[in-house]
Order: sequence, then C-alpha cells, then structure tokens
Amino acid sequence: MSKAHTTQGPGSSGISRRSVLIGASAALAAPLVITGRARADSTITVTCWGGDYHAGVERVFAKPFTAETGIPVRLVDNADLARMKAQVESGRLDWDVFDSVGPQITAGAKDNLWEPVDAKIVDRSDLFVPGGPTYVGTYMFAGGLAFDPKRTPAEKAPADFKAFWDVKAFPGRRGLRPRISETLEMALIASGVEPAKLYPLDVERGFAALDKIKPHIKKWIETTPQTVTLVTANEIDFSYSYISRVRPAEIAGASIAISTKQTLNSLEYLAVAKGTTNREAAMRYLAFCLRPDRQTAFAEALFFSPNSKAGLAAASPAARQYMPDLQNPANAVVNDEWWFDNYAKLQKRFTEWLLI
Repeated sequence: MSKAHTTQGPGSSGISRRSVLIGASAALAAPLVITGRARADSTITVTCWGGDYHAGVERVFAKPFTAETGIPVRLVDNADLARMKAQVESGRLDWDVFDSVGPQITAGAKDNLWEPVDAKIVDRSDLFVPGGPTYVGTYMFAGGLAFDPKRTPAEKAPADFKAFWDVKAFPGRRGLRPRISETLEMALIASGVEPAKLYPLDVERGFAALDKIKPHIKKWIETTPQTVTLVTANEIDFSYSYISRVRPAEIAGASIAISTKQTLNSLEYLAVAKGTTNREAAMRYLAFCLRPDRQTAFAEALFFSPNSKAGLAAASPAARQYMPDLQNPANAVVNDEWWFDNYAKLQKRFTEWLLI
C-alpha cells in the first residue's frame, strides 16, 4: 500500500487555499477554552458517519465534552442534508449540530440552514481554514481506492481514478458513493482532466464518464462504513473509500488496503442547525472540537489532518504519513465554493440519473 506524505495542513478548495495550506506556519494562538460545568438542561444531538468514525468522535469529542461541561451528546449516524433541511423548515429539530463534507455544508448555508458562528464562544484564530460565517472547518480527509490485497494483489488493483474506470485492464466488481460531490471529480479525472484544472467542473463531460462506468458499479454505497465492509465481505472488489476508514480496519486485522497514488482531499465541517434551542451548548461543542489537543487526538485515532495549526504541529510522524498529501500533483482538493452554487441541482440530477 502506498502512503500519503505529510501535508502542511488541510484546506477545502482552490489554489489560494492550497497555497495557504502548504505555506502555513505551525501554530497561532490556541482557541478559546471555556471552563466550568454547565447545567445539563438538555442533550445536544450531533450527526455522525458510523463505524470507526462514530467511535472516534465519541471517544475524542463527545465524552470528554460531557465530562467537562455536563452537557450530554447524542450521536446519530445520519448526515442527510435533505432531512436536515426539512427539520429546519418545519421548525421541528431533531439535530443540533450537523457534521458533513463541504459541498453539503455550503449548500446548507445557501439554504440558510445554519446559525451564525458565535465568535464569543468559537475562536478560529488557530485554523488553517476558518470556514464561513455559519460553519467551521474541522479536519481534512483523503479518499482513494480500496481493495482486498489477499484477493487482489496491489499491482492488479486500480491505483488511480483512470484505472478504476478501466474495466478491461482491471476487471472486478466496483462500488461508488451515491453522492455527486467527489464522484463527479473522480469521473472527470478518469476522463483525462488534470486535477489542478478541475474547476469549474465540466458537468456534461463528467456525466458522460459516469455513463461509461455505471454498468460496472455493482453497489452504490449508502453508508461510509460499507466502503470497507463490502470489500472485506467479498461483495465488491474495488471501492472508493477513505484512509480514515481503511487504516483502522487494517490495523484491526481486516484484509483491506488503499492506494494513495491518487486521492481526493476534502475538508469536513461542523454547523449548528438554524433555530435550535441548544444554540449555546452546540457552539461550545464546536469550540471544544477545535481545540488543538482534541484535533491532534482525532488525527492520531483516524489519520485525519487537523485544521488546527497547533493540532497538526503536535501530530506524530506515524499519523502524518497517512494524512492528505497536498503537494502530490495527482491529487485534487474539493472546491467547496464551487459546490455552494451547484450541489443541490447536481445532486438532484445525479439521484435521477441513478434511477435510469
């Protein structure tokens, strides 16, 4: 399995952010630390992504936050933006904090689904990418191609997106996510677009490439843990997955590996649902997750790249070697600003395309 090299920090999009990430200094002032225990009048509910991610969030963020503040945290393995939107529009909120990828978060911002970030509680001075007025960047993650090395030796597994599309040279059952962001980028790179010249995305070219791979996708994978478990269960051979999923499974003894010859690198965000009655508690949770020590601990647990400068500086070499490599020209960074204007309509088109 090839390894990603140490990055100088995470970012969500574009050349300007990439240069900020590569050239950023190790640390600035630490985020605001709020001391003292609050009354646990109500539980805050935070969306999550299941599996090892759920366990990591619980161990690194949720439980320590409750221990310090007295505010219980309930994790729900569902980051469905359509459901979040329905909750906000109906005024009947089940979720307080939404944890998701940039295209969903920025699309939610466009639809006015989030509370403004409270600068009196949430200090973003230590972050590589602060986020927007209504959301904060938490960490960067890398997606690549997973396979079972016992069934398929690395040299016979697709190592980049062009190879994943080449079903003759690399025969096997394939799995992709039913989410247009990341999937459209992969399709365009597979069709020959240079990673550095992806944006603005050529949507028609991307869908033409998706038309070619569609007959060979055995499974459109709904939940993130399945990007690993479907491979290890021998239900598919090759899957788009994440270093943060594959490495913990590999360490635990599963026969799974991931090529990082070419990756998509994306920033994850947290946002507080518009109209929540737990606004202050939710903001305190955001602030807690951005602390350098929490960011470092999460990186050590799941191989994410911290958005905190001090958090990245404290990460071990063992964790750094699997973090996103922003200096590799084969890799791409998802442009969240582009998706701000395009996610909703293209996700609708993609969902309809899947049904054809």
